[in-house]
Amino acid sequence: MRKIHPPIVRFPGGCFADSYDWRDGIGPVEKRPRRTNFWNGGESPGSPAAHRYDPNRFGTNEFVQFCRLIGAQPYLAANLRSLPAEQFDRWIEYCNSPAGSTTLADERTAAGFKDPFNVHYWGVGNESWGCGGNFTAQEYAVEYRRFTAWAPSYPGEDLSFVASGPNDNNYDWTRGFLEEIVRKEKSEIQDIYGLALHYYAWNLSRGKTTDWDKGKGDAINFDVLDWYELLRQGDVMESLIKGHWQVMAEFDPEHHMKLVVDEWGPWYRPGSELTPGDQIEQLPTLRDAVFSGMTLDTFNRHPEKVGIGCCAQLINCLNSLYLAHEDRFCVTPVGHVFAMYAAHQGGTSLRTEFSVPALHYDREGQTASFWGLQGSASLHGKELVITAVNPNVKDALEAQISLPGAHVRSGSATVLTSSDIHARNTFEQRHAIEPRTAPMEMKGDTPVFRFPPASVVKLTLTLA
Repeated sequence: MRKIHPPIVRFPGGCFADSYDWRDGIGPVEKRPRRTNFWNGGESPGSPAAHRYDPNRFGTNEFVQFCRLIGAQPYLAANLRSLPAEQFDRWIEYCNSPAGSTTLADERTAAGFKDPFNVHYWGVGNESWGCGGNFTAQEYAVEYRRFTAWAPSYPGEDLSFVASGPNDNNYDWTRGFLEEIVRKEKSEIQDIYGLALHYYAWNLSRGKTTDWDKGKGDAINFDVLDWYELLRQGDVMESLIKGHWQVMAEFDPEHHMKLVVDEWGPWYRPGSELTPGDQIEQLPTLRDAVFSGMTLDTFNRHPEKVGIGCCAQLINCLNSLYLAHEDRFCVTPVGHVFAMYAAHQGGTSLRTEFSVPALHYDREGQTASFWGLQGSASLHGKELVITAVNPNVKDALEAQISLPGAHVRSGSATVLTSSDIHARNTFEQRHAIEPRTAPMEMKGDTPVFRFPPASVVKLTLTLA
């Protein structure tokens, strides 16, 4: 995690947040209560007790310490479904009140953390349209207002609240929430840092049901059509960002509020997990690396809209960066993509145009098309970073890179690809698919690069 310099990490993530009591995760570890895991109903009969009953050995203190070790800011997701607003205030107090100021600050000190955690980002509920309470947008807006009104704040640490936003293209949720928020006082919208957007993709072709738990494809057994159809579903992210941004402009024309895309990625049916019993774990392949590069490029192309972009799950879950069990560990192809794209951090996003032919493929007897090359770019002084995805599983694509007003002195290319679109890393074969870096061959003033098929590419260009 230190290698990719993550700016922010969210905890507790997903529907687990909607039954999580932060008080269970503080105090002496051996005295913390065991609770029924939110996902208990989906566990197999032989799964370990620790999967079905959460021992709370990892809580607020451990999470903040983890964030400090990796250089990230903590982003805490509050339970709005089953805890009162009072406990939201108390959690903020525990994390941020100065040493010696409150009983909770003393409790934090007793755990070995005298100085306040200074948690800046707070999610107010999670997926409140579903597992977070089954609210309507208007009902949730009332709850959001109640939870955030007069929340405690302390010197040196302003709070940024993230509201539970829409699921995929539910523009009615975005509009309904904001209508209710401004109904009382229009200025309240300026106090909302972001609106959380969640979007998962799975293959809906070949007559598969749209039922979320039955229409998913397989993580590692797929064909070329499955490859393109999943990418097509993932590429919807760009239209979602633009669509919700447009709705937000109806109520916030100056765009004080940003989009927070804190859950996204492909979701497959069970069966590919490296560790039996890890209920939602899936094994990422080259396809997921391409999917992730495509999505990160989408975020990079809209930096004024996307204030925060988090991968959905970090380890042993959906589209994970890492897989681990006991003394075994591997970086997934997705993890390698995040490491490549870390080069954009701290840069200035540049408008980047891709003018390439679309690719065509057979979609159950009909010709379908998909863009042929897409990416993003950022400038860091005299260093230009370009990332791009070639989704074509068969053909390489040679492209000129035009830089108006600039000349390239030297460059290098980092490429993640494989001759097998199903390539993945496992505990036994940890290095089956890894990025490779080599100097770029410069031909005149206009760099030319050949993007391999089914690849994620990072070009690092030093400008004269």
